[in-house]
Amino acid sequence: MEQITKPHDRFFKETLSQVETARDFVRHYLPNEMTALMNLDTLDVTKDSFVDQELKERFSDLVYRVDLKEEGQVFVYLLFEHKSYPESDVALHLLSYMVRLWLQHLKQGKALPLPAVIPMVIYHGETKWGIPLGFRTLVKAPGVMTPLTPDFQYLLWDLSNYTDEEIKGGVFLRVAFLLMKHIFSKDMGEKLPGILKLLYGVQHARSGLHYLESALRYVASGSSHVRKEDILRAVKEPWMIKEVILWPHWRNNGLTKELKRE
Repeated sequence: MEQITKPHDRFFKETLSQVETARDFVRHYLPNEMTALMNLDTLDVTKDSFVDQELKERFSDLVYRVDLKEEGQVFVYLLFEHKSYPESDVALHLLSYMVRLWLQHLKQGKALPLPAVIPMVIYHGETKWGIPLGFRTLVKAPGVMTPLTPDFQYLLWDLSNYTDEEIKGGVFLRVAFLLMKHIFSKDMGEKLPGILKLLYGVQHARSGLHYLESALRYVASGSSHVRKEDILRAVKEPWMIKEVILWPHWRNNGLTKELKRE
C-alpha cells in the first residue's frame, strides 16, 4: 500500500473540503447564536490560498465563506484547522492566517469594514488540549500595555470530550469524527467494523465509495494499532468486498487476494 504522509491532515481535508459535510459541521457544532445569523445555503469553499509554503506545513488551508442574513453583501469566513497534537502557539499562526485573509480581501478591491473570521480548531490528540484559547496569553506585556496587545479567541472541539453517542451530524461527518477520535486507541481495530457500518446504505453512491476508500486509507496509514486482519474483518460485508477488491491501494499488500477468498 502507498505510504501516505500526514494522514490525519489529509483525511481531515478530504472530509471538510466537501461543502455538505462542512455545512453539517457548522449546523451541529457552532454555537446556535452564530448559526442563526448565517444563511447556510450560501456556504462555499474559498478557492484562494491564503498561506505560503512555510505556513502550509502547519495548516490545512481550508476556508469557507458564508453570507449572513443581514441585507447587503455581508459575509464571514470560517477557518477550519486540525491538530492531532497540542500546539501552544496555534493562536499566533491562526492570527497570521487571518491577517493574510484580510489583506487578500483588500487586494481584491473590496472596501472596509473587513469581514469577520471565525477560527476553529478540531483536535483529536492522545492528551488533553490544555492550552488557553486566547491569543493574549502568548504575549508578555505589562498591564499598562495590555490594551495595545491584539486579542481573540478560537473555537476548539476536542473530540475526546465527546462520547461516541454525542458525536452528531450526517454519516460522513460522524464516521470522520469517530475515526479521528479513536485513531490512536489500542482498540481501534475492534471499533472499526461498527464505525464503517454507518456507511451502509450510501456505499453504492460514488461519494460513498470514495469516502469508504478514504476512511480505510486513513486507518491503515494513521493507526499503529490496526492490523490487516482488522481491516479484513471490517470489510467482510459482501457489498464491501465487491468494491474493495477493485482498489489498487490494497493489491500491493495481498489484501485483495485474501478478500477474494472470503
